[in-house]
Amino acid sequence: MTDSIRQDERESGTILKEELREPRKFRVLLHNDDYTTMEFVVHVLKSVFNKSDADATQIMLAVHKNGTGVCGVYTAEMAETKVVSVRQLARQNGYPLKCTMEEE
Repeated sequence: MTDSIRQDERESGTILKEELREPRKFRVLLHNDDYTTMEFVVHVLKSVFNKSDADATQIMLAVHKNGTGVCGVYTAEMAETKVVSVRQLARQNGYPLKCTMEEE
């Protein structure tokens, strides 16, 4: 079928180009606050972002020292899902942990 479509395109003089682009990527960030414990941030990183103990601790320290830390880079839909999951988990546990996303 593809050959017949290409033949039709050549005969009609119309060439269709399909433009394939990488989906936009977004960084998911955690923000430091004065109330959320370091242990809870590590828990979030391990449970929501599937980080190892070492990676979760490293990101948590970046959040603590720099004010923000990158949890990962995802497509828009996946990043939105992660942000919502973090916010829900934080609220359920009584923490004001802020999680956002920004285009890479």
